[in-house]
Amino acid sequence: MPKRFVVAASEFSELPRFSGGPELAETLTVAAQQLHETSSPRGTLRTAVRLAVHILPGAEHAGISVIERKAHRQTLAWTDEIVRSAEALASGGDHRHWTRLWTSPVARIEDSASGDDDGEPALSDLGLRSVLSLRLRAERQRLTVLTAYATKPRAFDDSATRIGRLFTAHVSIAFDSATAREQLTEAMRTRDLIGQATGILMERLDIDAAEAFDSLVRTSQRENVKLRDLARRIVDARSSE
Repeated sequence: MPKRFVVAASEFSELPRFSGGPELAETLTVAAQQLHETSSPRGTLRTAVRLAVHILPGAEHAGISVIERKAHRQTLAWTDEIVRSAEALASGGDHRHWTRLWTSPVARIEDSASGDDDGEPALSDLGLRSVLSLRLRAERQRLTVLTAYATKPRAFDDSATRIGRLFTAHVSIAFDSATAREQLTEAMRTRDLIGQATGILMERLDIDAAEAFDSLVRTSQRENVKLRDLARRIVDARSSE
């Protein structure tokens, strides 16, 4: 299950807002640097929601969440509790705004209080009048989405959407990079752990490295335990002797 966490937008270091033009490239460059300096996927998402409030014109709140085909939605990062309340509305129900994201990379609500098809009374009741959602990642059964909210109607125009798509491209690349680094680090830790467990079995059973590793694999399969977890159990048992 993905980890969840909250961060206040006020914690973000100084990043000048921009009016457009040449300043946009500079702002996105600073944002990309901030994203790539994170040490984990969780840190990348945390930084992304902070940045979104500063970069996307009109944005007051932001969240990143996962949407599944059966309408379940899980918020992974949010700037404040109103985001969690808003995105909880998408779980277990038919919400037109969220379902649009399966066929389009962008979905906007101009005014949640309007009486036409664009209206979302539940969001309006929370005081959130404008919504801009942008896909970060699309899988067959799951979407990862960044959503910005504003208390004013029609807060997100075409310019905000274009900037949002540029920004989410940076977020997606940084998130993939952080995920790869984390997986590599975990693989190295797992390798070292299995190596320690193999050494313990070699000493205990007076066998060579290949036989010790085969013994680990067989025990893992027999007990239906991951090799990493079995190795950790052997290493921990030795430490407690």
